[in-house]
Amino acid sequence: MKDKILDILKSSRDYVSGEDISSSLGISRAAVWKHIKGLKEEGYEIESSSKKGYRLLESPDVLTYKELKNLLTTNYIGRKIVYLESTTSTNDIAKEYAEKGEKEGLVVIAEVQTKGRGRMGRRWITPGRDSISITILLRPEISPYMAPSITPVLAVSVVEMLREITGFEIGIKWPNDVVLDRKKVCGILTEMSAEIDVVKYIIVGIGINVNQETFDNEIENIATSLRKYSGKKYDRKAILSGILNRFERNYELFKKEGIGPFIEDLKKYSVLIGKKVLISGINEEYEAEAIDIDDDGALLVRLENGDVKKVLSGDVSIKGFYGYNSK
Repeated sequence: MKDKILDILKSSRDYVSGEDISSSLGISRAAVWKHIKGLKEEGYEIESSSKKGYRLLESPDVLTYKELKNLLTTNYIGRKIVYLESTTSTNDIAKEYAEKGEKEGLVVIAEVQTKGRGRMGRRWITPGRDSISITILLRPEISPYMAPSITPVLAVSVVEMLREITGFEIGIKWPNDVVLDRKKVCGILTEMSAEIDVVKYIIVGIGINVNQETFDNEIENIATSLRKYSGKKYDRKAILSGILNRFERNYELFKKEGIGPFIEDLKKYSVLIGKKVLISGINEEYEAEAIDIDDDGALLVRLENGDVKKVLSGDVSIKGFYGYNSK
């Protein structure tokens, strides 16, 4: 009932009388007052007038479903949202739901993560209400070898939306970072549960630095935010809903046609191509020149001896990015 009252207030720019709300919803005016009080306690700024009724002045900066639903154009992604003020890791929570049989499209959102992580077990710091930290549950009918391609499809979706909103030259640092001004503004972590030839589920975690003004010393040279770069505060709801809308369209295309339709975008947004890079794998480390992204989404590099090598995984460092200067 409280959400229905909120919808009524959001649909009007003027006052709505308590009598109109009560008759519309079939509840007493005392019940209307009680629900309005509850909305105020949740952070909604509502002006009350004994003669005019109620008027919504401002909504809180929270990423709940009732704040996002009117911005979403998706059919299933984000149509169920688990919103948490604080949790260990959104990926961990999404895994729990996946193992219990939750449908594709669930989005887990947390304002604070106490054990957030990135690729290769790195820590991901999540400050309250300055960033976006979510995990999307997917159940594509694809073979496990195709699962890593979800990461670049999502990266393209993020870059397209952030460029549209900000106008900044935001790019992709293969395989999973989105960068601005040579620093990380977004990280993507894709994890999978599969059998030999069947994907059971994929969970994709996204962390976007939106309105942070400062960073811890350990990541000051590595990370940036939209606000730190521009001095402007951004609407997290517009960013998140836009990314979910864009990603669902791209994800549907990926399921039909694979990674192929996204290769040109990956090349266009790449900050690696033409750069000298340091490749760090499990048992090797070497310098090379990034020259292309192939039809499978893999990075092609030219070694010092002239040979071309296909890189499927690993860390890639670029001179001048993330504080890296040389080997």
